[in-house]
Amino acid sequence: MKSRHIVNFFQVASLLMVLVTVALLAAIITMHFAIHGAEVKVPALKAMTVADARHETAGLGLNLDVDNRYYSADVAAGHILTQSPEPGTVVRREWRVRVSESLGPQQVDVPNTVGIEDRMAALELQRAGLEVGSTISLPDAGAAENTVLAQDPPAHARDIEGPSVSLLVAAPDSEAPDGYVMPDLTGLSVVTAQMQLQKVGIKTATPNYAEGQIQVANNSTVTPGSVVAQSPIAGARVDQTDLVKLTVRK
Repeated sequence: MKSRHIVNFFQVASLLMVLVTVALLAAIITMHFAIHGAEVKVPALKAMTVADARHETAGLGLNLDVDNRYYSADVAAGHILTQSPEPGTVVRREWRVRVSESLGPQQVDVPNTVGIEDRMAALELQRAGLEVGSTISLPDAGAAENTVLAQDPPAHARDIEGPSVSLLVAAPDSEAPDGYVMPDLTGLSVVTAQMQLQKVGIKTATPNYAEGQIQVANNSTVTPGSVVAQSPIAGARVDQTDLVKLTVRK
């Protein structure tokens, strides 16, 4: 009688273990499908219209954000230039896919705003279909307060990347500058470039030298000892805590 109770106990225990194992396996399988069922592959959006890309991503449960707009001679206006994450990346539903939109080829002429008051400069840019980018103040005893001292890109520039112009504006001579607009140093001798930056207290790292024939953005071939690339790029905001890196033709 006792042995029969022991056998029954082990039978019940074994059955319970089987049920627990089955329940765990079912939970694992359910979790697997729940997790992977909420994952999707990011589609290829480049060259799609923004409307089509938005429809495509919405159908996969993804969100589309247009982060930037750039001029492009290769991609028609209103179509996608770049995307992040890259096509094929596996993400969770509700993920934000960030894209840049093409404005088509540049068809605006960049106006000259140097020498005019910053509010008038903003109106000039808006009339031309451009936006004001970053505005940096710099004390200048020789210019009236709020007068535009420099702009990037310069007047009548061609093949510009985006529809915005950054302004360097005169501040009262007593006011400490809140930063500077990084000038375009490409094509200058490395010594001249370093001296320009040193005048406003910007330091440069040890130049990186590159060999061979190198062309800069305007397709001119620079001479040995001249700057071929810079970081930060022209038009970026810099201050005296930044260290500018120059690449120089050897």
